[in-house]
Amino acid sequence: MTALIIDSAASAGHPVPPGHPEHQGRYDAARSALAGLAGAVWIDSRAAQRTELERFHTARHVAHVLGTIATVGEGEWAALDADTQVTESSAAAGLHAAGGVIEAVDRVIAGEARHAFCLARPPGHHAEPDRAMGFCLFNSVAVGACHALEAHGLERVAIVDIDVHHGNGSQCLAEQDGRVFFASLHQAPLYPGTGTRKETGLNGNVLNIPLPDATPALVWRQHFTTEVLPALRRFKPQMIFISAGFDAHADDPLGGFLLTEPDYAWIAQELAQVAEETAESRLVSVLEGGYDCPALGRAAAAFAAAL
Repeated sequence: MTALIIDSAASAGHPVPPGHPEHQGRYDAARSALAGLAGAVWIDSRAAQRTELERFHTARHVAHVLGTIATVGEGEWAALDADTQVTESSAAAGLHAAGGVIEAVDRVIAGEARHAFCLARPPGHHAEPDRAMGFCLFNSVAVGACHALEAHGLERVAIVDIDVHHGNGSQCLAEQDGRVFFASLHQAPLYPGTGTRKETGLNGNVLNIPLPDATPALVWRQHFTTEVLPALRRFKPQMIFISAGFDAHADDPLGGFLLTEPDYAWIAQELAQVAEETAESRLVSVLEGGYDCPALGRAAAAFAAAL
């Protein structure tokens, strides 16, 4: 077995208000596109336990999110922040999104697969230890990285964030744990307004590459090649996590980058090569943004096929 898709059916049970960009159609589009991927093995996700979430999140945050959801009436929503609404079935979606990454880590480290792609919503990379924000309830990739470190005893892991928005929540992990390397290429200015070059973490374990609106794919690739890949190789991670946001696609309505499907295939190949060199090919990808459904499906399929 060489590749897994960890599928969270609970993603469909997280409805959002009409007109919200982070809707069920995103999951449906990505799932339909990945269904045609030859050679992949599909596994159902599991729900994360509170103790697993609390390796990254505070107990107060976990209790607040789950407690708020428990109070929502049928057909109603509650706001965790201005962009992040939840309904009565949102807990399962958030718990399975994080649990799917934990499942991926376990199976990849066990040698059942070299690579895993976690298909779930809502996204997670904006969620901070004590704060839900930017559509995100729990930070799935950070929870997975903590699981690799604490449950499996890895000494170094890396998170590479290719979403058009800065992964502020994931950066929080690197800022408090030197075993984590975090790199992000993101549009600036853009939500959430973090991710400057001056934010370098602990002894340089954070690499932020803010780029302007309308950045061409060639320029994006140049920064990835000359900055991200050398930094990864110097860090020598034993597992690589990818916050696989596809909203840097040229067709996406929430960002201004100009990437297309061949660029996502190239990114996957380059990171798989580093994983082969330093991490026994252990690589876990986590779906983040992507808000034009056709583009999301095409980009996710190209990315996963390249793995």
